[in-house]
Amino acid sequence: MFQLLEKYIKDRASVEPAMLDYICSHFSLVKTRRNQLLLQYGDTCQHYYFVNKGAIRLFTLNKEGQEASRYFAFEGQFGTALPSFIEQKPALEYMQTIAPSQLLQISRKDFFLLVDTIPAFAAIYRQIIETGFITAQKRIYGFQGFDALEKLQWALQQQPDFLARVSNKMAASYLGISPSTLSRLKARL
Repeated sequence: MFQLLEKYIKDRASVEPAMLDYICSHFSLVKTRRNQLLLQYGDTCQHYYFVNKGAIRLFTLNKEGQEASRYFAFEGQFGTALPSFIEQKPALEYMQTIAPSQLLQISRKDFFLLVDTIPAFAAIYRQIIETGFITAQKRIYGFQGFDALEKLQWALQQQPDFLARVSNKMAASYLGISPSTLSRLKARL
């Protein structure tokens, strides 16, 4: 159950086997169905998730009810509604699994206990935050000057199996283009 998480940790930090077991003991397995909400808009996020199998999506809805996907976490990645998780304020987004998923869940209390008491886990948390920040910055600044094809190419460079893992509607909302434009672009690839 913890093999993928253990590999993730060992790839990023030097951790003794007993410490690795201790870290993993703070996570519990959660099995979800497709499109199951992990967090409602307006609720305060209390958990961080590591994706063993499946995928998590963070998204918002505009006034017309149209979705805008902000982030996807696939196998071997962490995902949460980070602003709500850190600040303990109501989330301004939804978090859902987009496929039947097996997630390793850790409570906010336990997560920050590990960050505060285990330097290797604190370093991993810093890497997660830094990678997320850099990716978000590249997406924001890159998308400002990118045309639709360049946006798609950027997404495929970041996550090569992106189009195979998410629906056209979700991918288009992430890229900020229409589903019909995405379909035309996919035909050109």
